Amino acid sequence: MEKSSSNNQTTKTYPIKGMHCASCVRVIERALSVVPGVSKCNVNLATEKATVVFDQNKVTNDTIANAVKNVGYEAIVDQKIEEKDELQQEKLKELKALRNKVIIGLSLGILILWGSFPGLMHTAPMILQNFWVQMLLATPVQFWVGWEFYRATINSLRHRTANMDTLVTIGTTVAYLYSVVVTIFPALISGITNNPMPYFDTSTIIIGLILLGRYFEAKAKAGTSEAIKKLIGLQAKTARVIRNGEEVDIPIDQVKIGDVIRVRPGEKIPVDGIILEGESSIDESMITGESLPVDKIKGDTVVGATMNKTGSFTYKATKIGEDSMLAQIIKLVEDAQGSKAPIQRLADLVSSYFVPIVLMLAFVTFAIWFDFGPTPAFLFALLNTVAVLIIACPCAMGLATPTAIMVGTGIGAENGILIKDAESLEIAGKIKSVVFDKTGTLTNGKPEVTDVIPGAGFTKNDILRIAASIEIKSEHSLAEAIVSKAKLEKIKLVDLEKFQAIPGHGVSGLISKNKILFGNGKLMDKEGIVFSKQKGDIENLENEGKTVMLLAQSKQLIGLVAVADTLKESAKNGVDKLKKMGIETIMFTGDNTRTANAIAKRAGVDKVLAEVLPGDKESEIRKIQAIGKKVAMVGDGINDAPALAAADVGIAMGTGTDVAIEAADITLINKNLESVANAIELSKKTMRTIKMNLIWAFGYNIILIPIAMGVLYPFFRILLNPIFASVAMASSSVSVVTNSLLLKRFKI
Repeated sequence: MEKSSSNNQTTKTYPIKGMHCASCVRVIERALSVVPGVSKCNVNLATEKATVVFDQNKVTNDTIANAVKNVGYEAIVDQKIEEKDELQQEKLKELKALRNKVIIGLSLGILILWGSFPGLMHTAPMILQNFWVQMLLATPVQFWVGWEFYRATINSLRHRTANMDTLVTIGTTVAYLYSVVVTIFPALISGITNNPMPYFDTSTIIIGLILLGRYFEAKAKAGTSEAIKKLIGLQAKTARVIRNGEEVDIPIDQVKIGDVIRVRPGEKIPVDGIILEGESSIDESMITGESLPVDKIKGDTVVGATMNKTGSFTYKATKIGEDSMLAQIIKLVEDAQGSKAPIQRLADLVSSYFVPIVLMLAFVTFAIWFDFGPTPAFLFALLNTVAVLIIACPCAMGLATPTAIMVGTGIGAENGILIKDAESLEIAGKIKSVVFDKTGTLTNGKPEVTDVIPGAGFTKNDILRIAASIEIKSEHSLAEAIVSKAKLEKIKLVDLEKFQAIPGHGVSGLISKNKILFGNGKLMDKEGIVFSKQKGDIENLENEGKTVMLLAQSKQLIGLVAVADTLKESAKNGVDKLKKMGIETIMFTGDNTRTANAIAKRAGVDKVLAEVLPGDKESEIRKIQAIGKKVAMVGDGINDAPALAAADVGIAMGTGTDVAIEAADITLINKNLESVANAIELSKKTMRTIKMNLIWAFGYNIILIPIAMGVLYPFFRILLNPIFASVAMASSSVSVVTNSLLLKRFKI
């Protein structure tokens, strides 16, 4: 998946093969970060992907692939969207092969254990007690079932690195080779112990259990990415296209922009587009999370993969493939799941030193037990060293954060909350103030003309004609209301020249060589136009929550136009939920104080900043941050872009197919303001899960490595059998992933 940016910088995501632990992640990140032209790289263990930001004039796919290959892994380049299913099928085949190896490895290992474990071996057939038979059974487990450990270790040592596979390879190989010597040359070991016994059971069971842990871990990780699978599965397979006057069904990938498509009741909408003819009720829950169908008529936009409920209609395809809304959502969720939260830096730092430290601890363990341990000292030293190598698994540390992030962002996507990256998800839980833009955010953004007050010598139609003639060139939501009103009244507009938008004030232009001004009181004051006689009418209208615009011609005020915008149904509940969480709510608007206060009172917000110009919103955000508060800005993602960027978390309201993905950290495509509080609560739940995972991962190693070294033996005569060490190691990773999956119980 690729995204271009300015200055020849591009961002691309590559699936990576061969990763097993957090140290693998650090090795690949270091290899990529030193490539000339690479400015940033992020490798995610849970998604098994690397996201790289690089200069496309200096770096190619082959450059990335070679850098990854040089440290013993494989990067898949030039992967297309349609190949994702093939990659998924390949993963399923690998999982099946792993399952078969686990079954064979553990089956043979259990037979060896039965014939060699003290207290159990006397119940086994004599053939299983034979050392040569045990070696015959253990050899395929060691070198076929466990081959992936050797392959990864050879690659890592070739490139002077070490990872979890290195620890497993050293530990099991030492146990296996010692057992081979006991079997073939028992006289060499008789000086160490009077009753030389092999430990084939240790090496085989360890390999089987570690692979079993990886199998369960892979199955569990697959569950963390269900959101992506669900979204991909929603895509329609075919489209009924009208070509040459005939309706033909074609595969979805053959649809072209501009094609006219017919959708019948009960069918999925194939791609994004605009309705040309007909009307219907459409279930958009897969995009917005809202269960109620949305009525659509001619001119409305429709989104691919949503479900047509009742009517039949035709529409023109406007976005296909990677440009479609569903593809953008999938891309956003994938990016978020592959990103790293700041809290993960600690785990990454520890894991980068972890394997070398464990190797040193294993050496120290062997030396201490060999020099000071009881007879037979060599066996004690050998088994405890193997236990240290096996117990020390950095996998749990590597999975603690990304698995929770995958589940958290997936839950958000399923409920119409698109989270851009892991950092945004982490910061959202720390928000103390939420700032709302008024128009289009707290209100529906579709105001209507409520009052037209003409001056002396003018009629209401005169005022509407002049106002609509100048506003038809404006993109402001209030302008649309005035133009719509003029059309409804069938008023013929007049020609306008020298149109100019004056940000935060209004608009101006020339009609029949007369200068026309249309805007707020600030604009009139600035132009020296007197409107003191109309102040009473203006105050009354503003006290009703209406926005009043003044119309002037040739330096004379000729009329007033009042427009009202209705509050969104979810606004009051959304604000109330935030206040119950102890979060301050603020409203920004360019409206005057009286109108702003009337709207704010209905919404229930704590504070109001009225008459705020678009350029001032950013500075107001920074003022709140200056007193130590984390701020979220909720806006439409376009007009409020500077404020969204300045806020600690920018939250954009998604509108139609124009989702403001690039404008904010979180996009609410369900347009439900209660989702602001839901996103913050989701962040807190996810961070709690991550902290629990990290406590478990670090605690596991801090407690069990000393036990594996034998610190309890002098006091309690307790040693950790390497087989039990492998059980604990495998269970640690599975438990972290399982704990992350419990996040799915969180209901929005």
